[in-house]
Amino acid sequence: MKMRNTVLKTIFLVVFIGSLLVWVLLPTKSYNKKWTPKLTTKLSSTTYLREQGTNLLLFTFPMMFIGALSCVYLHLQKKSNNKSSSNSSGGVTSSQFHRTLASWRNPVSVKAPLGIVSSVEICFVLMFIALLTWSLANYLYVSFGSLHMHKVGEKVWQAKFRSVSLRLGYIGNTCWAFLFFPVTRGSSILPLVGLTSESSIKYHIWLGHLSTVLFTAHTVGFFIYWAMTDQMVDALEWSQTYVSNVAGEIAMVFAFAIWATSLNKVRRKMFELFFYTHHLYTLYIIFYVLHVGSAYLCMILPGIFLFLIDRYLRFLQSRNRIKLLSSRLLPCGAFELNFAKTQELEYNPTSILFINVPTISKLQWHPFTVTSNCNMEPDKLSIVIKSQGSWSQKLYKQLSNVDHLGVSVEGPYGPSSFSFLRHEALIMVCGGSGITPFISIIREIMFQNTIPNSHIPRVVLICAFKNSADLAMLDLLLPISSPQANQISQIELQIEAYVTQESEQPTIEAQSPIQTVLFKPNPLDSPISATLGPNSWLWLGAIISSSFVLFLLVLGLVTRYYIYPVDKSGGFYHYSYRCLWDMFLVCACICLASSVAFVLSNKSRNSKKDNNNNKQIQHLEMETPPTSSPAAWSYVVGNREVESLPNQSLAQAMKVHFGARPDLKKILFESKASDVGVLVCGPRKMRHEVAKICASGLADNLHFESISFNW
Repeated sequence: MKMRNTVLKTIFLVVFIGSLLVWVLLPTKSYNKKWTPKLTTKLSSTTYLREQGTNLLLFTFPMMFIGALSCVYLHLQKKSNNKSSSNSSGGVTSSQFHRTLASWRNPVSVKAPLGIVSSVEICFVLMFIALLTWSLANYLYVSFGSLHMHKVGEKVWQAKFRSVSLRLGYIGNTCWAFLFFPVTRGSSILPLVGLTSESSIKYHIWLGHLSTVLFTAHTVGFFIYWAMTDQMVDALEWSQTYVSNVAGEIAMVFAFAIWATSLNKVRRKMFELFFYTHHLYTLYIIFYVLHVGSAYLCMILPGIFLFLIDRYLRFLQSRNRIKLLSSRLLPCGAFELNFAKTQELEYNPTSILFINVPTISKLQWHPFTVTSNCNMEPDKLSIVIKSQGSWSQKLYKQLSNVDHLGVSVEGPYGPSSFSFLRHEALIMVCGGSGITPFISIIREIMFQNTIPNSHIPRVVLICAFKNSADLAMLDLLLPISSPQANQISQIELQIEAYVTQESEQPTIEAQSPIQTVLFKPNPLDSPISATLGPNSWLWLGAIISSSFVLFLLVLGLVTRYYIYPVDKSGGFYHYSYRCLWDMFLVCACICLASSVAFVLSNKSRNSKKDNNNNKQIQHLEMETPPTSSPAAWSYVVGNREVESLPNQSLAQAMKVHFGARPDLKKILFESKASDVGVLVCGPRKMRHEVAKICASGLADNLHFESISFNW
């Protein structure tokens, strides 16, 4: 097993390094003067792929190969994880290697605008900046050595100015080559480096800002050049044989709209404006490709290709209406939604589910952390939502007024494996609704405790709430109905809850119970299931490889028997039409391969009804109590009778502090364990405070990890 994983990882590393070397050598004189003519003779001169052949081989194929092969690796890893659950060998990892690796992931900088940045991230950022600097310097060195005057009487400095403006666009294209990898939710490449789409979204934002700056400088530079040389008419040119200036300008209009509405202040205050404007990326890509041409499209194609596969699969999954079983309405305004799911659907703690409620908005999708555990609750998936924005407030009102609610979902998406159990102790710090990812972790620990010889870390949960009503969030630590719920008394769990805006304990009369709402089943609703079934990684690998091969075949046929005859006859096939052909064939091949895989993978599942699943869902509905009181209040108010053993154990593990805030520095530094995993989820100020403590270097046993959509 280890030998196989080592071989596959070595292949990935060699191919990836080779792909990066191509980017390093691309702007050099040797590549342009020696290698390009040879590659053109062998690849680009063929009648099937023409000028796209070289870039397809050097830039597109390596990443598509990694994307397809990594699916096989992840499938094998999933099978091995299922056969051997985490045990003592995967528990306390005190080896020097793991300690060194964890230290590299600790934050070293907690400053705006980058936020919390680790040593590994700083290294990669510096290497990427070095690549851009190297590329720009070599592009300019080569171009200045053989300047082309584009107008009679043009001065040398003007030609150099044009060359600089053009090469800035080349550098922006390098950013675009990596732009879409972080936002591919079901990516098979991100898990290879221990990332998820949620944890790497900041890289997409960084690349978006950087590419916008470079493309803006590229555009402004050309307008200045045209003005200096009296060629402003070129700004309106849509050439039939070369790049379209108008297409580039239209693309920049969309780019500015997307960039301006994605700024932090605008996004937070006007989320809907940000959300809808960001969907202009489709038009942005179209006009961007019409501007740069087919050859340059092949340089950035892997990221876009894999993103489009993921996006289409999300569309196929979201067509189903999901069976919503029940909802628990908390007195603090938060609520838990419980969905039916198939037993084959597996996910790890801290996974994310995107939901859409058509009665509120047919277009808006919102992500929420999955709080249930697929081992403890094989037929149910739960999420928790805090009614803060207009969308969640409308949903909260609908839950108590309807007996059925149509919901569509995408996901869940999450890490391919979890490493929380390797620590000797866990300190989880959260504020408000930031407790939701920790609910899934604690439930996973409760389940792992039932496995013989498994290592279970000590857990300290530090919660900061504004009001005592928010203490009801702690009641969600216990699943509604699960045999393993009693395991909460068997794990070492300590809960320190801080109510910051109230100095006294609430009276019994001031407390409201948790309300449970049951929804009527609809025969058209279906449980949440994996988009491509239990062997989703293998199916995804088949989609990636088959759609890419199909694209190459169809592109070769179209080029050879439709485009090439026009060029051969003395004419010239329209430059923009070639781009449109490429984009159309990419989309068509992805849709065809994904649709076939989706139908085949779901054929057996759709051909028979899972009666046992329906019985289990009905049983769950009958077991769900109409109302319940938070276990936290059993602790706060000593004379309240505790209803069950799990609630009693939960209440005994709590200590509530009124009118106080947690002294995080004292709590973290006083932890005596040799390996402490520090997880934080909550407001930015809290995350940064914890990150600074872990980055101070005063405690070598603290290993930081932030769980958040922003930083």
